[in-house]
Amino acid sequence: MSATNSASGASYAAAGVDIEAGDRAVELMKEWVKKTQRPEVLGGLGGFAGLFDASALKRFERPLLASATDGVGTKVDIARQLGVYDTIGHDLVAMVMDDIVVCGAEPLFMTDYICVGKVHPERVAAIVKGIAEGCVLAGCALVGGETAEHPGLLGPDDFDVAGAGTGVVEADRLLGADRIRTGDAVIAMAASGLHSNGYSLVRHVLLNQGGLALDAHIEEFGHTLGEELLVPTKIYSLDCLALMRTTDVHAYSHVTGGGLAANLARVIPDTLHAIVDRSTWTLAPVFDLVGKTGAVERLELEKTLNMGVGMIAIVPEDSADAALTTLADRGVDAWVAGEITDRGDYTTGAELIGDYATN
Repeated sequence: MSATNSASGASYAAAGVDIEAGDRAVELMKEWVKKTQRPEVLGGLGGFAGLFDASALKRFERPLLASATDGVGTKVDIARQLGVYDTIGHDLVAMVMDDIVVCGAEPLFMTDYICVGKVHPERVAAIVKGIAEGCVLAGCALVGGETAEHPGLLGPDDFDVAGAGTGVVEADRLLGADRIRTGDAVIAMAASGLHSNGYSLVRHVLLNQGGLALDAHIEEFGHTLGEELLVPTKIYSLDCLALMRTTDVHAYSHVTGGGLAANLARVIPDTLHAIVDRSTWTLAPVFDLVGKTGAVERLELEKTLNMGVGMIAIVPEDSADAALTTLADRGVDAWVAGEITDRGDYTTGAELIGDYATN
């Protein structure tokens, strides 16, 4: 006997896609998206494309558009397990817009992509709320996005997020390796926590090997493990732009996947070398916990996690004090962590030396 459709026939809903739930999610997220609007944004949420008035770029002599795209990685699984959905959007904005600001670009607008196994309108709206709040912190508009329901591919509670952003920088203010000079100061800006990289290692070490529960209270943290793992990624975009207005910044480096040394090396010219002294800061407890629980060697930790530094600024040595003052005035914990030297016999663009400070 051959299989046949039911009397009512097959439908999208029967296949697991709930269009009405998707429509409700859009209605719930509208109020949050509205909070991100910039005067250059035209139209509202719900169109096929987001519109941004490019005539605003006439104030630039030679505007260069900067773009980036990223996700949050397996940190989303921590959010799923804890049922906390309104912080993961901060992570997404940080991963995209803090990449864009590295070249000196002002963030303009962003779009997001949320993929779910089943649309829970309030859950999707909470994710977008976090993205919108992150956009406000980055100074950019959220001009649109997509929520895709993938039943059968993802479980009912599974989800992932990704985003793409655009910024603009005046051509003669473009930051990068060509501006860096011997003697420049390497200024570290403190991370808020693990940020959004290395969670495959963190989850494996703490949850699988260590058998720790997300609701376990960790004395060193002063809160639960889950709360620590969901601390949102610091968004540095407006801080970096402010620093450029007061200081002769030569380059930035966003410390993400690959760790501090590898990301810093990406902006160092072939003839120069960056030395970062570990003794200039103390590791936050979460990094010690990961290292000790999994017996992870220091070099492995350092090429996976940010080790407490989320953004690096490279400035002339005589501008370091002014840079630290600007950052302090904005509430950013920062310090001189190293310097730029000639490459000499060094085979890499950056290295960490010494031992981390202890309390």
